[in-house]
Amino acid sequence: MSRTVRALFVAGLATFTATALPARAETVGEVGVDWLGNDIMIDAVTDPKIKGVTCHVTYFDRSVIDRLKNGNWFEDPSNNSIACRQTGPIEIGDIDLSKDGEEVFRAGLSLVWKNLLVTRIYDRKNDTLIYLAHSRELTDGSAKMSITTIPLYGQTVTWTNGRPE
Repeated sequence: MSRTVRALFVAGLATFTATALPARAETVGEVGVDWLGNDIMIDAVTDPKIKGVTCHVTYFDRSVIDRLKNGNWFEDPSNNSIACRQTGPIEIGDIDLSKDGEEVFRAGLSLVWKNLLVTRIYDRKNDTLIYLAHSRELTDGSAKMSITTIPLYGQTVTWTNGRPE
C-alpha cells in the first residue's frame, strides 16, 4: 500500500488493527520499477499465533506522479505475492482449525474499500500450514491471489494446546 494510504489507514484504523489483528509488517525491501517512482514493496509479517514462521508479502506502491497522471488517488493495485518459511523453532498457539482459517494480517490498499489479507489455514490431513494472500474489496472481489505452504511433517512442532487429532 502506498506510504500515503498506509499513513491514512494506520491513523484511521489503528485501534481496530491493534485489537483485532496483532500481526505487524516490517518493510524489508523496496524495488523501483519505473521513472514515475512506482515501487514494489516487500514486507516481513510474523504470524502472531505461530512462532518460527515469517511471511514475506509483496505489493505495488503507486507514486504521487502516477496518481496525478492516472487519477484514482486513493487506491493501489491488487497485485501481491506471498512466501512463508520456517525461520525458527515452530510453536503453534491457539489457532482456528476450521476450513475457513484465520486472518493473520490485513493492510489497506485503498483509503476505505480495498484490503490486502493474509489468511492462515491448517490442512490437518497433510499436516501443513497454508497462507493465502488475497485482496478483498467492498463491492467487487478480486481473483488475484498467491499461496504458500509450510509442511509440518517430520518437523519438531510444539502445539501449546496439544496436537489436533
